[in-house]
Amino acid sequence: MRALLLLGALLLSTPLYAAQLVLDLGTGSRTWKTEELLKHPRVQTITIADDVSYKRTMSYRAVPLAALLTGVQANDHVQAVALDGFAAELSAAPLLGTTGSRAWLAIEDPAEPWPALSEGKPGAGPFYLVWTDPEAGRISPEQWPFQVARIQRLAPVAQRFPALLPDPALATSDPVNRGFALFQKNCLACHRLNGAGDAQFGPDLNIPYSPTEYFGTDFLKRYIRDPQSLRQWPQAKMPGFSASVLTDEELTMLVDYLKHMAGRKVKP
Repeated sequence: MRALLLLGALLLSTPLYAAQLVLDLGTGSRTWKTEELLKHPRVQTITIADDVSYKRTMSYRAVPLAALLTGVQANDHVQAVALDGFAAELSAAPLLGTTGSRAWLAIEDPAEPWPALSEGKPGAGPFYLVWTDPEAGRISPEQWPFQVARIQRLAPVAQRFPALLPDPALATSDPVNRGFALFQKNCLACHRLNGAGDAQFGPDLNIPYSPTEYFGTDFLKRYIRDPQSLRQWPQAKMPGFSASVLTDEELTMLVDYLKHMAGRKVKP
């Protein structure tokens, strides 16, 4: 009996390192455990002044993401997949940067768990992609995926999902094509369009209807800026996109892309 009590006390006093992060970067798969990452030679404590998810100052034990992206080049494309199906599409160049905006993998220590994101919701752990000086690179809220389970190098979005492509007759500089680039950065992490995309989080933005078909343009822009100003419910998850993240000109181009794609429906 005493032996069992001692064993129980030992288990309770020993942190559990059950979480795993899978990195699939095209040169073989590597799985990192929480314990390994917390002992990584590049791990350090960082402070995020205005954390996107927690809406306040947070401190984390974190590793520069570039230190984990072995073999990834600046022109590559990376996807971070969360436990809930959120799939952030990320250009590799900002992730590899060492000046200005800098990407970090924050690691939750089971002995010091992070707080809940809000009442009744889990925390951002076990792994969270955070940024120092995000304003320098105009980092979008969608580029802060939390509860990350996998990071993988993939072909670019346009190559993987041709159903997302605007009319090929349009010039590269056309506002619709610029809107497509903004859609990839700000929307594709949560939404599919024409059934295309890896996200399992939000509704399709073209099938059966594009929001441009049931929202007036002004109200759609207002919804993107501040979803809760139009629709309020406890389970709402869509963040607002401020002018510092998405300028008025960019917002117009994004809506132009959605309008354009409403005429290019491809049923999945």
